[in-house]
Amino acid sequence: MKRLLLLAITWLALAAAPAVAERTYTLKLAETWGPNYPILGEATRNMAAMAETMSNGRLRIRIDSSNKHKAPFGIFDMVKAGQYDMGHTASYYYKGKIPNAMYFTTVPFGMIAPEMYAWFYFGDGMALMEKVYAPHGLLSFPGGNTGNQMGGWFREEITSLDDLKGLKMRTPGFAGEVMSELGVAVTNIPPGELYTALERGTIDALEWVGPALDFSMGFHQIADYYYSGWQEPGAEVQFLINQRSWERLPEDLQEILRVAMRTAAYDMYIQSTHQSGEAWAQMKEAYPDVAHRTFPPEVIAALREATDRLLTEAADADPLAREIIDSQRDYLQQVRRWTNISDRAYLNTVAPVE
Repeated sequence: MKRLLLLAITWLALAAAPAVAERTYTLKLAETWGPNYPILGEATRNMAAMAETMSNGRLRIRIDSSNKHKAPFGIFDMVKAGQYDMGHTASYYYKGKIPNAMYFTTVPFGMIAPEMYAWFYFGDGMALMEKVYAPHGLLSFPGGNTGNQMGGWFREEITSLDDLKGLKMRTPGFAGEVMSELGVAVTNIPPGELYTALERGTIDALEWVGPALDFSMGFHQIADYYYSGWQEPGAEVQFLINQRSWERLPEDLQEILRVAMRTAAYDMYIQSTHQSGEAWAQMKEAYPDVAHRTFPPEVIAALREATDRLLTEAADADPLAREIIDSQRDYLQQVRRWTNISDRAYLNTVAPVE
């Protein structure tokens, strides 16, 4: 009887005791962008909020913006070293350290955003990205697309190739190499310093993103000419993850993080589309002197020739670069046929919206 009573008391005590809390995991993320930066910065916060909600609080992500870590273009190194578990940045910022990474942001005259996402998730994109980043102990995931980016803000109108020679311009990635071939003095400047550089004449022109982000930066107050793009038809930023940090997560939290990143990336793409439409309308109304331009045919032809030549040289010099470039070219050749008879045909056929 005493034994039964003792068992009953023990069972009641266990039943009344609070459940043992499941372990909570906190990851530190460093982003290239400044605090509360629109669209790009919102993608990281949306991702973190989704991951925490879906995990019932078991997965938390602490975000440090560039004002905190002081290294907007140091995300690759900090995540690789384990100083941060994650990063949100653009792979083409690190072409000097890991040249084959730049193709995963965008390629001039390449795929637009829907084509790029299709290549990542249904073509070879994710597998090739793993090949590039695995030797560095890193994983990379698509982190949001800006859509087709504008070709930039110019103080003076570009009417010929001669107007590009000696021009000081901020443009990163492969496009910067192409512009250099045409005589442009190319530099890369962190986002927070762009306005001051243009205002002070440190640069003569710059390309950032598009109306959604450019309008709030105020470039239209300095430069009068806004050119449509060629260089970033679908610019994808990235989530970087330290491999060891990833492997410490239980499988269910890995999947939650994967879903949160993919959802936040898509949300960033549609948010960028929405806000670019709003910002362009506001800009045209408030600043009617801003002149939209497209580059002259001879400039586009020279840019395309230089792009094709540099891509061929890169492919000849590195087998992995060839694998990536060939994969993108082959995929584009296939998917663009569909884009041409669907989106392009629709836009060319229907009456334009003024």
